[in-house]
Amino acid sequence: MEEKEIVVKETNNEKPAKKLSYKNEQVTPVRKIIPLKNRKTRYFNPRRHRPWKLTTSIILAVLLLFILAFPSMIVAFFGENKQNEIASLEKETDAAVEIGSSPFSVAVMRSNVENVEDIPLETYVAGVVASEMPAEFELEALKAQALAARTFTVNHLLHGENAAKYDLTDTVQHQVYKSEQELQKDWGSEYTAKMNKIKEAVNATKGQILTYNDAPITAAFFSTSNGYTENSEDYWENEVSYLRSVESPWDEESPKFLGQQTFTITQIESALEVELPKDAPLLIELERTESGRVSELGIEEYSFTGRDIREKLDLKSSDFTIKQNNGHLIFTTEGFGHGIGMSQYGANGMAKEGKTYEEIVHYFYKDVKISTINETAPTLVAK
Repeated sequence: MEEKEIVVKETNNEKPAKKLSYKNEQVTPVRKIIPLKNRKTRYFNPRRHRPWKLTTSIILAVLLLFILAFPSMIVAFFGENKQNEIASLEKETDAAVEIGSSPFSVAVMRSNVENVEDIPLETYVAGVVASEMPAEFELEALKAQALAARTFTVNHLLHGENAAKYDLTDTVQHQVYKSEQELQKDWGSEYTAKMNKIKEAVNATKGQILTYNDAPITAAFFSTSNGYTENSEDYWENEVSYLRSVESPWDEESPKFLGQQTFTITQIESALEVELPKDAPLLIELERTESGRVSELGIEEYSFTGRDIREKLDLKSSDFTIKQNNGHLIFTTEGFGHGIGMSQYGANGMAKEGKTYEEIVHYFYKDVKISTINETAPTLVAK
């Protein structure tokens, strides 16, 4: 057999290939040729390890773990202290303030059940304040209201009309009063906090009343003025020296400052018990008091006081204007209530400005003194 020679040049070497014999033949070894894509080189291996990807993955994993775990760590760290603070606050809020002792009781006719209840004076005053003034008002305003309510009560017991079975009703005929059970129903979960605030105001003025010439005053009060309170004789029949008109600019912030009511001519005729023309504009004339309220109204040939019109039409105030429109009369009012004595929204406005309850009552009731029941009405205490 003729000897054959196979030669393979090395790509990176100029030396001739070595010759090997295989059996009787001499064979030049052939190098295994590996495709470029499979070669494990730093240039062509697409699957080679990338350290930056691993680092990025670790960082992202740590960040994700931190984001998920951080809130739990905060809760775990601060949660116990926070819960203790909340529990302490709730305990303080839920602790009921006790009303101080009373020198006597008041027989109150409960209108809903037509039953008379004997209620300790200070408990009664707390129920009146809670019913007559918003509990959200400033503490000093609530104190002024407690003083007015207690004074009204004592004055009525000494000088008011005596009923056979009771001293006062629980309606606007005297003062609105609600029991703690009724207030709990009205206020729900807010009851304890609101009632504690009112009891604090009552306790701060315990036994105090307003006097003029050593006698309890007629401590009139109402919701909202038209910017001024009213002289007593401009709404009632008699002049009372301590019930003078004063400016009360704070009332303009009251949600009850403006009101509007519309009546048909027929409704006006029925309420005022008159006959009016229906096919022509009505002749209406108004006269006003010093405070801007209507003192007298003339409508066609009829004449009424401002108080008559307010009460017969159930208007919010005796300060009103009238507009005629298509057989209707539109009454626009300013203020809420009779306007005599202490304005409740005025009192709250003064309290917001830092005035004390003593300053408030002396502003709305002129030349009065703050006295005690023991000094002024010892007969009631003895009873």
